[in-house]
Amino acid sequence: MSPERTPLPVLVLTGPTGSGKSAWAERLAEQAPVEIVSVDSAQVYRGLDIGTAKPSRAVRARIPHHLIDVCDPAEGYSAGRFVAEALECIGAIHGRGRVPLLVGGTMLYLRALIDGLAPLPQASPALRRSLDAQAAQQGWPALHAELERIDPQAAARIAPTDAQRIQRALEVCRLTGERFSELQRRGTRPLAGVPLWAWALVPRERAELHRHIAARFHAMMAAGWLEEVKALYARGDLSASHASMRAVGYRQLWAHLAGECTLAEAIEQGIAATRQLAKRQLTWMRTERWAEWLDPARQALSWNRDVRRRLAELQL
Repeated sequence: MSPERTPLPVLVLTGPTGSGKSAWAERLAEQAPVEIVSVDSAQVYRGLDIGTAKPSRAVRARIPHHLIDVCDPAEGYSAGRFVAEALECIGAIHGRGRVPLLVGGTMLYLRALIDGLAPLPQASPALRRSLDAQAAQQGWPALHAELERIDPQAAARIAPTDAQRIQRALEVCRLTGERFSELQRRGTRPLAGVPLWAWALVPRERAELHRHIAARFHAMMAAGWLEEVKALYARGDLSASHASMRAVGYRQLWAHLAGECTLAEAIEQGIAATRQLAKRQLTWMRTERWAEWLDPARQALSWNRDVRRRLAELQL
């Protein structure tokens, strides 16, 4: 009787926005039997290309990518849908004798896939109307401050202006009498029994990350980002309330097109929002213990070599 083969692993490469995840992943995928699964809540939307740093069509023709361009910007996309579709991709990739490499910084999606989604209460229209009314009077940052008092872990992962997620977290807290972050930890683990190799790119120098974020934002503008948002704005069926248009950078450029700020102000605000996103991602990573931290400025070659060696040991 032949010995049972070791299950194929799932690889995870995460890190704050602008840390170089995509470049690392693409270099590995060109040298090893891996396929990339995007873990990015904005890359799922068709038409959001430049501002999401979506891999080009040429790159995607050369290297298999999954969960990119899977829905229209007018649609919603949830952590639950991500988990279902990611598991389907993982199974198909393993079935081809290859290894999935999950790449991205949407930490809510990663946590849902690794730790599971807890059963949460259904939305309460009455409670949501009450929260909307409270926000109209006090502002969403005030509701975020309330969330920080009752569930600091959840608040640390949500921007003070992210109305949808603040509303949902407060809704769950009020409906259950429990912390939203605690309920999220109680889910069953979708990847139970699957070897998980996980890394997080964490720059040592925060100032260098900030400089890179600003340079990348300006490069995206030069590549036609504003024209991309203009095309989305001209559709007529999208608004600032859609999740796709609340993505960092898109939200600020949308506000400019709506006459709420100058282009220079939108760019400045977009860079600041991107830096705040990176800070929240780093905060989240410090609370998780499943990923090995790597310095993106110093360990790219050694990581690539070590992962290829480990995969070769699996006879892949």
